[in-house]
Amino acid sequence: MAEESKFKLSKRDRLRVFWRSQFLQASWNFERMQNIGWAYAMIPALKKMYTSKEDRSLALKRHLEFFNTHPYLAAPVLGVTLTLEEQKASGQDIDNAAIQGVKIGMMGPLAGVGDPIFWGTIRPVLGAFAASLALSESWLGPIIFFLAWNIIRMAFLWYSQELGYVQGGNITQNLAGGLMQKLTQGASVLGMFILGVLVPRWTSMHFPLVMSRVDVPADEMVNFGAVAEAANDGVLSGDMLRGVVQEIQSGLSITPVEVTTLQNTLDELLPGIAPLILTLACVWLLRRKVSPITIIAGLFVLGTLGYVVGLLG
Repeated sequence: MAEESKFKLSKRDRLRVFWRSQFLQASWNFERMQNIGWAYAMIPALKKMYTSKEDRSLALKRHLEFFNTHPYLAAPVLGVTLTLEEQKASGQDIDNAAIQGVKIGMMGPLAGVGDPIFWGTIRPVLGAFAASLALSESWLGPIIFFLAWNIIRMAFLWYSQELGYVQGGNITQNLAGGLMQKLTQGASVLGMFILGVLVPRWTSMHFPLVMSRVDVPADEMVNFGAVAEAANDGVLSGDMLRGVVQEIQSGLSITPVEVTTLQNTLDELLPGIAPLILTLACVWLLRRKVSPITIIAGLFVLGTLGYVVGLLG
């Protein structure tokens, strides 16, 4: 028992691995990609488990093999690898190929999960929220984004590394069982829902084009003439003002001509439908490999022409 505890990593050892994993991509290279950053993160654990220079060199060498996955989803792979290294150091029959095989087997599925969760959901949502604060001239926007993003990122790295360490090789069974695919799908749906809600906040469109003008009958208008006469005679009362407010709230017109614009029509159909259509059109163009610069230039030209002809305001 004492012999096994000799190779057991303490929480402090795992924390040192966690801190070093922040630099996973600091020495990214085209040949073996994240291998140097990975080996750098593993060094504190390898020094604890292997005492001889030869064993440490062999351990470091096997972790300099090719490795590449999403930088945040490397944490659970680190946790599993730490468990395997503990078992190997304690004398269990685990060869280098087994450790490398687990790393390669996990990095593929996890690489496809990180993009939709972090780049496609969490970061855009936080960025949109912070940008909305910045647009309202609040200095809290960039601070909230910086703090929230790093708290989420670092908490995920630590707890997912601990999950991989505790679960060990069992976590690979969860990956094979479709857990990652379900997680990816759920994150994508959540991200699209939140981004859809935020579209009207990002995109402002107004269509002042007049569709119709209709004369309003006298019995469907607020009688401002009576209010003006009462004011001139000095008999204007609070009850009369409350009556005017109630008439407006009941739907009586305050103008002799009711003007219906294109914006009114669109709002009656579905509020925010124009920004939604514009967003979907931009997404469609991006999927058709149209350059973002071309799309921006096109929107500028369309907006200018729409304003000139009176369609946009």
